[in-house]
Amino acid sequence: MPRRTHASARISERSRLDVALVPTTNAAEPIFGACEYGHPVSQFQRPFAVVLAGGVGSRFWPASRPERPKQLLPLGSDRPLIVDTVERAIRLAGPARTLIVTGDQLVGPFRDALPELTSDSFLVEPEPRGTGPALAWAAHEIARREPEAVMVSLHADHVIEPLEDFLDTLQRGVAAAGGERLFCLGIVPSRPETGYGYVRLGDEIEPEVYEAAEFVEKPSLEKARDYLDSGRYVWNSGIFVWRAVDLLTAVRRYAPEIRLDLLEAGDVDGFFQRSGPIAVDVAVMERSDRVGVVAASFRWDDVGGWNALHRTRRPDGEDNVILGQAKVVEGSGNVVWSEDGDVTLFRVTDLVVVHSGGHTFVTTREDASEMKRIFDRPGEEENETADRRGRS
Repeated sequence: MPRRTHASARISERSRLDVALVPTTNAAEPIFGACEYGHPVSQFQRPFAVVLAGGVGSRFWPASRPERPKQLLPLGSDRPLIVDTVERAIRLAGPARTLIVTGDQLVGPFRDALPELTSDSFLVEPEPRGTGPALAWAAHEIARREPEAVMVSLHADHVIEPLEDFLDTLQRGVAAAGGERLFCLGIVPSRPETGYGYVRLGDEIEPEVYEAAEFVEKPSLEKARDYLDSGRYVWNSGIFVWRAVDLLTAVRRYAPEIRLDLLEAGDVDGFFQRSGPIAVDVAVMERSDRVGVVAASFRWDDVGGWNALHRTRRPDGEDNVILGQAKVVEGSGNVVWSEDGDVTLFRVTDLVVVHSGGHTFVTTREDASEMKRIFDRPGEEENETADRRGRS
């Protein structure tokens, strides 16, 4: 329990939570329009950025709902996650080379939030099938436009900072892409995390670029501590870099579940209906022998649940994260989100309290990651934006 004081009550308080869609600011010129790797930058060296933006994010219920999923919530800054992500994508590739993969029901809200994008920026999935088919479809569309183009796959619901380090890392990834090699961005672990996938680093190919020796999913706490101490394991960020044609080659070779034959025949609906639901990690990254890791120099969080707000939003002096009409009196370590009514916490510690859409959800921070157990909705998480084995 938090310390108690008899002299005066310690009060943490915030005003109304505004979850309106805040459009992006005018983006600067794409980084590859001005940067060089020691030689002129051609049109083909400027990548396409593909943002995976499907899924409902049920770990953020009740604030995240099908009509307003996690990507539209201000969980990493004062703007929706999708806005921050697309701003990074545009800095990387430019608006004309930024593509959003999502469901039909989210195109309208996303276009409201992202006025710099056009209808041509959206690849609308007929039905969710996971990141494997989604990225194969995006690669097919990109390769039709530019056969040698590099694509960078981003998730709409990650928190990444600073922007400059993110762009520097991806410059190295884009420069390394080619020769049928597929790259993921690896994050140096900051804690023994049991909810993330890990990659064991192999030989160094070039500075800060390595062979991927092994993919490991959801280790035990003991193993996660060993990985942290070893210095040879990184978190699999789910951010990928490859030439579009190289991904398609890997899909043909390793992933018969993904029906490229139907896509090549122009049957997009049939492709999604008959492709098996599978994450791209499982489909190709764990099956291919030509996988590399680009060591990332930026801070990263996949914002996997309410407890993540202690990392992505700044706590107050009593270690409370408060978003909305709420206050905490003589309490510490709490996460509070309130959209439509006042919430007051008194002399409690390490709780998650969410009031949104007529629902109130209360749990401990320790148990917040288990909240999916309260749902009985088979298949709901099939196309989570964090659709990686063990990370959905």
